[in-house]
Amino acid sequence: MLAFPGTPGTLTGFVLRILQCVFAAGSIASMATSVGFYNFTAFCYVIASMGLQVTWSLMLALLDAYALVRKKMLHNPILVSLFVVGDWVTATLSLAAASASGGVAVLFFSDLGHCSFGNECRKFQISVVLAFLSWITVAISALIMLWILAAV
Repeated sequence: MLAFPGTPGTLTGFVLRILQCVFAAGSIASMATSVGFYNFTAFCYVIASMGLQVTWSLMLALLDAYALVRKKMLHNPILVSLFVVGDWVTATLSLAAASASGGVAVLFFSDLGHCSFGNECRKFQISVVLAFLSWITVAISALIMLWILAAV
């Protein structure tokens, strides 16, 4: 099997994992530094989901870095199956969390016309945007992993 961009053990795969981790960590940092996020279940869910995403992406980024240093391809069918399941689970959770928290943010800004939390509203919005960016990179990885699983 040819190594195309985004596969495990390639530089683009490593960059995808790092981006997932950075976006998810940024989402957590933005939400956790705001006061009162714990009053909304969706905002708590985005922190929990992005925490799982950071853990999963960091683990796979380290594995990709190891494969890059050793110049190995990570196309073992059992390993790829694990990647597929993990990526699809985290992608589903990330999309659900980003959508739920995005719905709450839209409620504040569009439906109510204003946000009564002041400066904290910007942090909520930034967290939601970073959660969606994390999901986009996870979705790309999940599709690549599914493609590799079909080819292995």
